[in-house]
Amino acid sequence: MTTDAFSDTSLDPAVRGFLHQPALPNGNALVYTHGAGGNSHGPFLIALAEAFAGAGFTVLRCDLPFRQKRSFGPPRLGDAERDREGLKNAVACMRKVAEGKIFLGGHSYGGRQCSMLCAEDPCVADGLLLTSYPLHPPGKPERLRTDHFPKLTKPALFVQGTRDGFGSIEELQAALKLISAKTQLTPVEGAGHDLGFSAKKKSAELPGRILEEFLKLFG
Repeated sequence: MTTDAFSDTSLDPAVRGFLHQPALPNGNALVYTHGAGGNSHGPFLIALAEAFAGAGFTVLRCDLPFRQKRSFGPPRLGDAERDREGLKNAVACMRKVAEGKIFLGGHSYGGRQCSMLCAEDPCVADGLLLTSYPLHPPGKPERLRTDHFPKLTKPALFVQGTRDGFGSIEELQAALKLISAKTQLTPVEGAGHDLGFSAKKKSAELPGRILEEFLKLFG
């Protein structure tokens, strides 16, 4: 496996990140991105990309347009639409290097934008990998971010900590009933929104477990 910086500035928004190329490609690719407070250098993103590349996937872990513009801080009002355009461009880049299926995913805010893009354009990807989906703001369960769920037509794997303040396992189970496509929910016991994975605390088993569940769902 090799990992190289990746950039395509001919597109607007530009695509920037890191490309993980497997030693034995299976023809499929994954575009995976970060949450509102992160970037493509996050330890969880790196570990997950390495796990998938080890299984033959070409993986692009990329920075959303808002993060390319600002090195820190959350996305601002009006950033989301452009962030989805950036994800669409990232998928287009992967179609040039992978002949098989293209999967799209992200953590928290990034995953939400991936799911909204797939609801807007069902043909953009063959499936979703959504970790720590921000079902609602912490402490505000009435503000559900599920309006687009009925429009999702591709299979989706959700990975959620059992102590995630952005949505409990029970709340997410109820929300997934809005999606007509096949879904799977993988709980991570005792984990919060970071899934128990940080620069100081890493769960070596988690990326492999996510990969295993992903392969079960998508075969």
